[in-house]
Amino acid sequence: MSAPNPFGKSLSFPPRVGIDGRMAWSEGEQNIRESIAVILRTEPGERVALAPFGAGLGRFLFEPNNAATHVRIEGAIGAALARWEPRIKLEGVEVTPDPRQADAALAAVDYRLVATGARARISVTVPLGQA
Repeated sequence: MSAPNPFGKSLSFPPRVGIDGRMAWSEGEQNIRESIAVILRTEPGERVALAPFGAGLGRFLFEPNNAATHVRIEGAIGAALARWEPRIKLEGVEVTPDPRQADAALAAVDYRLVATGARARISVTVPLGQA
């Protein structure tokens, strides 16, 4: 009997079909990265059965790309991940202007896997108003 997977297993995100013609699954560290992406891309109210779920980053779409907005984004990301992803310990969130797009910010999320202590980082682009 194999040891239980401490990271979990679920349908891959985005959903896709595997080479065998069945829905693809993700597990391990990839499953956690996909879960973080789902949390950050979901707006509260989108999931009917779990209305509070998500980081709500869409609410910043028309906000200026400045330090005050970045601090609010950091708070939204930190609160959402603390609430919805128990398999990680958040070590930091840093939001900075995207040097390639004046109307976007980059959010870098540093975390540690609870099960193994391994560190990881994921980055997401957050669309904003002009700088």
